[in-house]
Amino acid sequence: MSSLEMLTLLELAHGRREPLSGAEGRSPVAKVIRSVARGLAGFGHRSLLLIALLALWEAAPRFGLIDPVFLPPFSEVIAAGWQLAQTGELYDDVSASLLRALSGFLISVALIVPLGLAIGWYSRLGNLLNQFIEICRNTAPLALLPVFILLLGIGELSKITMVIYSCAWPLLLNTIAAVKQVDPLLIKSARTMGASPQQLFRKVILPAALPTIFVGIRLASASAMLVLVASEMVGAKAGLGYLIINSQYSFLIPQMYFGILGITVIGLAFNAVLEALERRFMRWKPVAAA
Repeated sequence: MSSLEMLTLLELAHGRREPLSGAEGRSPVAKVIRSVARGLAGFGHRSLLLIALLALWEAAPRFGLIDPVFLPPFSEVIAAGWQLAQTGELYDDVSASLLRALSGFLISVALIVPLGLAIGWYSRLGNLLNQFIEICRNTAPLALLPVFILLLGIGELSKITMVIYSCAWPLLLNTIAAVKQVDPLLIKSARTMGASPQQLFRKVILPAALPTIFVGIRLASASAMLVLVASEMVGAKAGLGYLIINSQYSFLIPQMYFGILGITVIGLAFNAVLEALERRFMRWKPVAAA
């Protein structure tokens, strides 16, 4: 058998296909179009329930299944939001809410995560603060809203402090649990190999605790938005919470629903950013198979 015949047989055995003629299959534009089409198809498949709910929201008031005065169609809600954007009111409300939520959330993370690491690592400190933590975490943040307003006024300080307080407990409890749940064999192995306390913390404790800490961070972000909206409904002149309650009092129902949608979108954006940070900080963690 000649070498040419052997090469032909090997190509057939490996299922090699003949190259496509012309630019077919090799055009970068065609590849981009196929990639975008696959992405849109995947998004549509994942968002099928959401699309169905939005379609139901649009159709039910228009066909008289629900009173459109109390639940206007989805398109009218979006139109009301567009009007708010054109007048600049939407920008003022969103920026005020974002400033309060981000300020309180970031301050809480900067203060509470190190405290949780210390409490989880030093058992004596944990025993000393345990009763105080249990009392505070079982006191609902919204129940303390009048107290914060009385002590700090109705300005920005009371709202940011409320966000810090609401974020503190999911952050603290998850961080403490993360440190305490580190595998003792990892700690023992590191000490056996001569790791210093600083090396043990940086190389073993912190990486092993990060997944649970990020769970607390994501729970804290949800708590931040919840408490912020409630505090803006009580004493504020700007913010999405103020937009919702003021629209209700003024019977501007489409604007009220758009404010609710705005809070949902901001919450989803927060969660997406935190998920991206989690993937970046834990690149060593194997990705779960889909």
